[in-house]
Amino acid sequence: MFTDRMNAAAAATEAALDRLLTITPQSGEIDRPRRLVMAARYAALGPGKRIRPFLMIETAGMFGVVGEPVAVAAASLECVHAYSLVHDDLPAMDDDDLRRGRATVHKAFDEATAILVGDGLVTLAFDALAGLDAPPDVKVALIGGLARAAGFGGMVGGQALDLDPDDPAEAEAVRTMQAMKTGALIRYAVEAGAILAEASSEDRQRLVRFGEAIGAAFQIADDLIDATSSAETAGKRTAKDAEKGKRTLVALYGVEAARQRLFDGVAQAEAELAPFGERADTLRAIARFIANRDA
Repeated sequence: MFTDRMNAAAAATEAALDRLLTITPQSGEIDRPRRLVMAARYAALGPGKRIRPFLMIETAGMFGVVGEPVAVAAASLECVHAYSLVHDDLPAMDDDDLRRGRATVHKAFDEATAILVGDGLVTLAFDALAGLDAPPDVKVALIGGLARAAGFGGMVGGQALDLDPDDPAEAEAVRTMQAMKTGALIRYAVEAGAILAEASSEDRQRLVRFGEAIGAAFQIADDLIDATSSAETAGKRTAKDAEKGKRTLVALYGVEAARQRLFDGVAQAEAELAPFGERADTLRAIARFIANRDA
């Protein structure tokens, strides 16, 4: 059941991405360079679990809101996530050759194309939200929320902190960096589902706390994969955090203590869902899936 729902959310997201990433110029556009679009499709439509879109779709669905606008909003979030991975893999950042079991975009195409793919995907995300078939206040909230989750105070700022050799290695600084770099988009995924559903302020805040908790858990799980899994299992180069001396909670606390913090975070996330009863069973399952994934 869980796998079926996950696959259905991925299929809906990928269908929306396929429509957004057409080679055909859209209204107001002059042309779409074929090589650039094909590289963007390679980045956004490649293998992936679509965890962030899944969270958005399931959160909206918990309130009975389904359909094309939800899929398009989920696809817009996946565009931002894909752009972040393309840029993160560049030689100036993490310098990775492998992503999800295949060549990274700058290796499959070239560095200049990879930079432009990221630029195009993040722009397309806001284009898609602006054209969403939804009430104006919902669109504004989605656009503003995504901008802040992805920007200086969110993902981009977190990446800057991760690259900053002078940023302290204390646990609190590491948690802040990870909450921005990884957690902000995951929190947004859940909050966006509540925005699409026009949920009450109380429900929305509870879901934001759920998103924050699983965002933190997701990053610990990612760090554990890097520390304990093979490249074949993970689908990307592993042991790179230790190799580069990166600041992670695994490095600070050790594998077993970090794993306990992961499970504690999932328990905290599940506690936030208690008032929703059985409606939130899939969100609970996502939290457990994040804790137990190996890639």
